[in-house]
Formats: sequence, structure tokens, C-alpha cells
Amino acid sequence: MNKREKRLLHFALTIIIVVLGAVGLSALTASKPPLKKRKITVSIPVVRAIRVKTGPQSVLIRGEGTVRPLQEITLIPQVGGKVVYVSPALVNGGEFRKGHTLLGVDPVDYKLALNFARAKVKDSESRLKITEEEAAAAQEEWHLHRAGGSKTTGKPPPLVAKEPQLAAAQAKLEADRAELRKVLLDLERTELKAPFDGRVSQENVDIGQYVSPGQALATLYSTDAAEIVLPLEDEDLYWFYVPGFTPGKGRGSPAVVRARIAGREMIWSGEVVRAEGKLDEHTRMVNVVIRVKKPYAKKPPLAMGLFVSVDIKGRTLPTAAIIPRSALHQGNVVWLVEKGGRLHFRKVEVARIQGENVLVRTGLKDGDVVAISSLKAVSDGMDVRNVLVKEVNR
Repeated sequence: MNKREKRLLHFALTIIIVVLGAVGLSALTASKPPLKKRKITVSIPVVRAIRVKTGPQSVLIRGEGTVRPLQEITLIPQVGGKVVYVSPALVNGGEFRKGHTLLGVDPVDYKLALNFARAKVKDSESRLKITEEEAAAAQEEWHLHRAGGSKTTGKPPPLVAKEPQLAAAQAKLEADRAELRKVLLDLERTELKAPFDGRVSQENVDIGQYVSPGQALATLYSTDAAEIVLPLEDEDLYWFYVPGFTPGKGRGSPAVVRARIAGREMIWSGEVVRAEGKLDEHTRMVNVVIRVKKPYAKKPPLAMGLFVSVDIKGRTLPTAAIIPRSALHQGNVVWLVEKGGRLHFRKVEVARIQGENVLVRTGLKDGDVVAISSLKAVSDGMDVRNVLVKEVNR
């Protein structure tokens, strides 16, 4: 078979294959059932919503800080000597009352000094008495010799009247009395007493130890009150009263202190008492001080060094609403669900964002239904369905 015949054969086979394909396609098309037209239904999105209640709402300013004592001092002796008494309360964590003797220094040397000082005072009193009698006798003798026994007027010279001797004796008596008072004071200082009700945070002394004046023996803090310092932004201070810092009169705003200690959630009442002297140079925040009275009155106590959260009760808005933060969208817009399931956008005035909630000053009415679901595609006026409504906790 030559080349021409081969080409004719290939061409014939190709024509046969194409014809068979066309016949098969026609058969398949004829056997396919006709297409039916269907109406496409658009699904209406499901949203969750809340029913808004408006009314008086207090602004809460939340902060966190560490509890510290109102008063903290170092126990330092003013006299030296051997320690002969240490109170059982003078241990780390020990509790004591005001006036309680915490430590005693050996008083023997000071008692001996007291006896010696008293003896010196008696000796000076005796010498002054003798000098006074001698001065009186000298003055009388001077009058007798000058007037020949007759009573004359005039004053004898100071040396004759022994005035320098009287002044010296009086000065000696005053000095000895001052020394006596100092010795009595030193003897009193051999007992170190608690200046307030408090507890011990650190101690470094024991019986038999020799202590010297000015030596630090222990650290004490008062349990009459505790303070918490809250670093707050400048805008936060608009909502509550800080005595001496923000406009207003009377006591500072009330506060609630919360902490978890000993496996329990504890709450204490406090109040704002002041702001610290200057703003933090690095954070530009204001340190506001909260005071809690009697932090150890209940158990477990508001212990020093405890990390706590504080809610300050600020100003009250007369007609405000609280909504979840998820209900607020960009531009302070909320999605209202109206009757019939239609969604509408509404701009509101936000007073403050408080944690997971938003305090809305204006823009919402009592009974409004606000969507809290997030939708990928949303438009003003769109329809929604199966709205799940719940009441907002005020």
C-alpha cells in the first residue's frame, strides 16, 4: 500500500469516528429529560436580639490595684541595752493592739540612773534652801550694820545679798530636775509599745540580743484602714468625685472592692479619698486612692499586698440603657429589629463602655429590640427572622 492509499484510509477512519460521535451525542440528548424551571427562594437570616429597658443607670469605673497599709512604721529603740522581753505578737504576721508592749530592754541601768538623778535633785534642793537662808541672813546683817540697828530703806549689793549664789543654786536644781525627767523618759523608753492596732510584716530581734538606739527591729502596719491605688485615665475622672481634685463637695464617691482570697470571693466597701500628688510621667494616668476601713474586721481579711479589682460608683444618668458590646457597631450604630422583622440602623450616643457592656446615654427607647448577632452581609431595611428576644439585666 502506497502513501496515498494510507492517507485515504486514515481520512476515512476519521470521518467514521466523527459520524459515530455525532450519532451518539444525538441519542444522549434525545434521552435527557427536559429541564424544569424552579423559583429560587432567598433565605432570611436569623438574628438574636435583646429588649432594651431604659431608666436611671450609674456609671461604673473599674480599676485594679494592690492593697497597701494606711500607716507603716519601723520599730526603732531610743535607748540601748539587752533585750529581756519580746511579745508573742512580735512575729511576722503577729497581731497587736494599741498600747501593747512589744519589746522590753533591760531597765536595771536606767533604774540606777533614776535613783542617782533623784538624789542629785534632793541635794540641789537642800543646797538651794541653805543658800536662801544664808542670803536672808546676809541681807539682815547688812541692814543692821549700815543703820546701827535701825530699819533703813535700800537694797544691799548683789554680792552681799548672795544673788549670784542663789542663781547658781537655782540653775543647778533646774538642771538636775531636767536630768531626772530625761532619766524617767529613758526608763519609760525601755518598753516599746504599739502606737496603733496593727500587725507585724517583718521582725529582726530576739531575747538576749543587744540593741542600740536607731536600730531597726521590726516593721509594723496599722489595721485601722487600708488603701488601694488605682491608675485611671484622665477621662475616667469626669464620672466621679475625687476630693481635692475634681469639682464637688463632701465625701468621695463610694467604691466596692472585690478579691478572691482563701478560696472565697470577698467584697468590701470603700470610698475615694484623694488623688496622688502628680500624674504618672510615663503612662500619663492619674493615681486615685481608695480607702477601706477595718480591712481585718472579717475573715478572710483584705490582706496587705492582695491584688483586687475596684468598682467606683460614679454619676447617675436619668434615662440610659445598657446593651452588650456586641450590639454596638462601627460609628456607634445599633441594629433595631422592628415589628415585622425588618432591620434598621440607628445611631446612638455612648456614654461609656463598661467591660462587656455599653452604657447608652441617648438614642434608645424603652422596649426597643436590638440585634446582637453579627452578620456577614447586612443592609438597612433588610428582613430577619426567628428573633430570639431576652430582657437586659439592669
